[in-house]
Amino acid sequence: MTTIRAGIAGAGMVAAVHADAIRRAGGVVVGVAASTPERSKAAVQRLNAGRAFDTAEELALADDIDVVHVCTPNALHGPLVRAALAAGKHVVCEKPLSLTGADSEELTALAERSGLVAAVPLVYRYHPMAVEARERVRAGDLGAIRLIHGHYLQDWLARPDDNNWRVDPAVGGASRAFADIGSHWCDLVEWVSGHRIAELVAAAQTVMPQRAAAGRETFTSAGDGTDSGAESGTGHGTERGTDHGTTAVAVTTEDAVQVLFRTEQGATGAVVVSQVSPGRKNRLWFEIDGAERSVSFDGEDPESLLLGGRDRTEILRRDNLSPGAARVNAVPAGHPWGYRDCFAAFTADVYAAIADPALRGTPEQSPLYPAFPDAARTAHITDAVLASAANRSWIEVS
Repeated sequence: MTTIRAGIAGAGMVAAVHADAIRRAGGVVVGVAASTPERSKAAVQRLNAGRAFDTAEELALADDIDVVHVCTPNALHGPLVRAALAAGKHVVCEKPLSLTGADSEELTALAERSGLVAAVPLVYRYHPMAVEARERVRAGDLGAIRLIHGHYLQDWLARPDDNNWRVDPAVGGASRAFADIGSHWCDLVEWVSGHRIAELVAAAQTVMPQRAAAGRETFTSAGDGTDSGAESGTGHGTERGTDHGTTAVAVTTEDAVQVLFRTEQGATGAVVVSQVSPGRKNRLWFEIDGAERSVSFDGEDPESLLLGGRDRTEILRRDNLSPGAARVNAVPAGHPWGYRDCFAAFTADVYAAIADPALRGTPEQSPLYPAFPDAARTAHITDAVLASAANRSWIEVS
């Protein structure tokens, strides 16, 4: 099999996750580009990359790179995706694909015309028990779906001296909490349930209207040589550091969101999204309630599902899985399956499609991996959430 040659734009926490997944999928990290040439050189050893590129644009044009992994702050995603596709490179782009649904659609159309692989790591689809939940729904075990509800809670911005580039709308976009993690929840529940959110009403909260301008950068650990939060990625867990400054800056992006919604098939639902919930490191939880049974998944305890019933409730362990879940289940039951395993399984699917065009899918048959249309979908939901919160009214999702 041909070795896939990858370049990584960005050098933060999630870039290290991508580098690990690339190698586990049989690829090689040819090079990395951080926010400055000096940081690029420092990232070479940390990511075990072949060489440093002065700029991400230079990396996207390199002849010896097959696929560009875009792990930069959000505002840079669109320009880098366009440059990579124009150079004939396959693309793996962190979400959000772009800062608006409209631009995400443009990038989706551009990728479709190119015929290249264009994927987005909505990797919670690769938890075997999330796949098992989807298989149970598809088999009709739950009956008609009536209610979809849950939450996605983190605590990495729970203190006023917590800060990160995502807080700045010029870099992270107009939405923070919902675009960063609410998008994952919506993608996962739509994928599992087969329902699509048709309309919604949302309330957004900025519980800390000011944060320390030079406060602790989250998603980094002191002394680990990381890029002080300058590059992209969804982090899981932080370490308490020292407040390096007292100047406060105004915050306009949301810390928490509550959403009520209806699906196109008549179900109703609700989700709470928060980045300021103390003690919740990465709690992605959902429940889907049908006429006969319910199923619930907890991302902080992903080794099991709760399959509820009026007469009997079962706890399903990661064993004796349905064929769809067994496909991504690379380790035996009792050996924990984690976030990096999801990333590796996703990257393996993407790289298989790069190697074999027959696996890339068509508009009539979606590829195995989450692709640009899925990311554009979450961007449209985010746009609707922002519009509803601003107007205090129900909004249809494009």
